[in-house]
Amino acid sequence: MAANGDRGGGPPSPAPPFAAPVKRSITIAGHQTAISLEPIFWNALRARAALEGLPINALIARIDVERLAAPDPPNLASAVRCWLFSLGEDKNSSQ
Repeated sequence: MAANGDRGGGPPSPAPPFAAPVKRSITIAGHQTAISLEPIFWNALRARAALEGLPINALIARIDVERLAAPDPPNLASAVRCWLFSLGEDKNSSQ
């Protein structure tokens, strides 16, 4: 659980740009794992999951499938960060 008491539901709370990673347990394909991300990434992930009408675990599972298909897969936390960043890049390249 995050230091601010956030359990992953509700609207994202403002996150400082430089904050220590927060470790959370997630379930992917029936397996428990933990992932550490900075609050700004948890907030972005939560917002994207809400936009797509998915639970965060389902969105992370989808990112994991894409990650494992890469020739040299990064760790899951890195994959999530890169995936979120690529969304912003897609927006910038279409303008």
